[in-house]
Amino acid sequence: MDVSKEAIKVRKARLTDAARIAELSGQLGYPTTAKEMSVRLRAALALRHAACFVAETKQRGVIGWTQVSVTPLLEVPRRAELNGLVVDERVRSRGAGAELLQAAEKWAKKNACTGMSVRSNVIREHAHAFYLRNGYEHYKTQKAFRKPL
Repeated sequence: MDVSKEAIKVRKARLTDAARIAELSGQLGYPTTAKEMSVRLRAALALRHAACFVAETKQRGVIGWTQVSVTPLLEVPRRAELNGLVVDERVRSRGAGAELLQAAEKWAKKNACTGMSVRSNVIREHAHAFYLRNGYEHYKTQKAFRKPL
């Protein structure tokens, strides 16, 4: 069945979603096990200034997820950051991503944020077009650095 004909429901993520969120994370390029995702999701759901949402249909179950958080920064007014968003590659470009993005933005507004930020890998051109279509503007290109602790 075509997901565009299925009703998409967005709800807060639950621990029981961990295995499916792990599968979808693999599609995003961040493979992990259901067990590890369960640990991560439990910690994420406990955060006061963050939220995780899933998109689902009755026929397919969970087809996407997003995570949003607020980190008060000194240099800018209060804003939320979209930490991750993925929709199952089999049903992309059919509305679930936009529904997840709207849920994250609604959550951000309720949490006194005046804007949203999202970072997207330079190779994700389809994602860049998605964010532009949804009212985001490309304002900066930067390098990311990481150090194991």
